[in-house]
Amino acid sequence: MKDIGEEIKQEKFKSIFEKVMINLVFTTNWLNLRNSQLFKQYGISLQQFNVLRILRGQHKQPATINLISERMLDKSSNASRLVDKLVIKELVERKECPNDRRAVDILITDKGLEVLSRLDIVLKDFHQVVETKITKEEAQNLNELLNKIREQNGNN
Repeated sequence: MKDIGEEIKQEKFKSIFEKVMINLVFTTNWLNLRNSQLFKQYGISLQQFNVLRILRGQHKQPATINLISERMLDKSSNASRLVDKLVIKELVERKECPNDRRAVDILITDKGLEVLSRLDIVLKDFHQVVETKITKEEAQNLNELLNKIREQNGNN
């Protein structure tokens, strides 16, 4: 296993905490690149995948752009633009809200559910690879540490 210093060809860090932050950014980018390549095969982006997952989680209940924006993993994503692109791909649909004609309901289509079902299989394989690298206890510890970092910065 390569240390982050070896990966980026940097021998010294100002502190172990700087090294952790660089490792987090590097690993996040590594995961995003891997996922982007995977999702590209299905004609969607990582952010579009996130929207589809949110809509599937609504259990056939419509969502609004605000709800999607609140639940996005990448808070800088433009949910409205992402939904527009997914509508063009026929993975989601917009419907006028029956209770408020100014509002728009967003629902995942059967085609969108099919794409997610195929991706579930591929992502399960990736999760199993992760399970061969770290134990359940290590995964729990990592989750707790990541939560702790976000709490320290007031972003949680």
